[in-house]
Amino acid sequence: MTTKRRRTARHLGSYGDADVEGDVMRTDAVLDALARRDPVGGTDAAVRLLGALVADVDSQRLSSVSITPST
Repeated sequence: MTTKRRRTARHLGSYGDADVEGDVMRTDAVLDALARRDPVGGTDAAVRLLGALVADVDSQRLSSVSITPST
């Protein structure tokens, strides 16, 4: 399976506003950390929720494999 790498703000060009570019770069860093399954901290409730969702999905994926032989 091949995945297409997400284009970050660095590759899309300048927005012309340093505040917007900084926000985009921080958002990219958070999303990249979530994709790598790195812990993301902070006080932002949405970021904490995304981290919890990733952890929940990962734990469900691992627990959904049945090791009981079927008859």
